[in-house]
Amino acid sequence: MIIFQEKEIRRHVELNLESIRVVAEGFTSLAQGKVTLPPIMRVDIPEHHGEVDVKTAYIQGLDKFAIKMSSGFFHNYQLGLPSLSGMMILFSTETGIPQSVLLDNGYLTDVRTAAAGAVAASYLAKEKLDTVGVIGAGAQARYQMVALKQVRDFRRIRVYAPTASKVEQYVKDMEARLGVEVIAVPSAEAVVKESELVVTTTPSTSPIIKAEWLHPGLHITAMGSDAEHKQELEAQVLSKADLLVCDVKSQCFRLGELHYGLEQGTISQASDIIELGEVTAGHKAGRVHDGQITICDLTGTGVQDTAIALYAYNALVAQQAGIQFDN
Repeated sequence: MIIFQEKEIRRHVELNLESIRVVAEGFTSLAQGKVTLPPIMRVDIPEHHGEVDVKTAYIQGLDKFAIKMSSGFFHNYQLGLPSLSGMMILFSTETGIPQSVLLDNGYLTDVRTAAAGAVAASYLAKEKLDTVGVIGAGAQARYQMVALKQVRDFRRIRVYAPTASKVEQYVKDMEARLGVEVIAVPSAEAVVKESELVVTTTPSTSPIIKAEWLHPGLHITAMGSDAEHKQELEAQVLSKADLLVCDVKSQCFRLGELHYGLEQGTISQASDIIELGEVTAGHKAGRVHDGQITICDLTGTGVQDTAIALYAYNALVAQQAGIQFDN
């Protein structure tokens, strides 16, 4: 058994093209029928605006699989604490014996979530982007733009969030980190209308983006809605898409933006909706021309967790990191 601490995980596991590739391969394996993916288990703690999710997946051919426990407590910022936390445990696929504990405190979840956003953008966004937008100014709003920069070049970010102080800090941090112009705008509408790609990164329980704001060439990655009570896109937005993609249809029909589309009748289970792995595997086409409106609904999957956990484990072992315990 090897235990890895957060500081060494952050030191040796980066959000880069390799981690993005690993997550893309996980989606491809899913589309190829090589993954056992159980439903998510979630515990809601409403009095503290919190939740704990348990996700896992077995990918055929790998010698380990991960069980990930991830918490999101969205009032933590008032205590000066991050919203996300958690850990991952790797088990042997041969014996079932635990092999490693990754005390990442939510970092690997941030990496794999942002990597999925980059995978979506690489297949669904226009090749040439000038202005991108993000709604939200927390950790994932940062990671998503860092990941996007790996697969698409852009000159400026437009950002909106309701807390002015968080937006101000976001502007400073991201200009320094990415070397692009970051502009605070007064509304989500301004982000959408003035950007060619938009990522939503909030725990909102009511729609933020309206259908009337969409325009030709726009790509939206919505990654905040991962529970039945969350919603970032007006249901009518889905019917405006020329290409509608999600990570796992069955999961998104239950938890994601697709859930509200079904509920309000703007889509049906028979609608032409593509899973992201079908695109990465080459089974279905992504964007085919610059005028398309494309939308990707990401709810987060266990296959991403196993992929990033095993990638992290191998990178850490190669660096002789961790504390080893004998049984």
